[in-house]
Amino acid sequence: MDINDLRSLFTVLSFFAFGGIVWWAYSSRREQAYHEAAMMPLEDDLPAPVAGRDADQANN
Repeated sequence: MDINDLRSLFTVLSFFAFGGIVWWAYSSRREQAYHEAAMMPLEDDLPAPVAGRDADQANN
């Protein structure tokens, strides 16, 4: 077994590892987690402050 055989074996193993990661990422069991992660930036949105109103409230 020479270096070229090891390189070929490493390439094939890397391909199967990549395929496994893709399969895991797109499996239906992960759909809910991805949906929750996608909605996370929208959960804590606060209304944008209005310049005049906030300045008046700070003085009171």
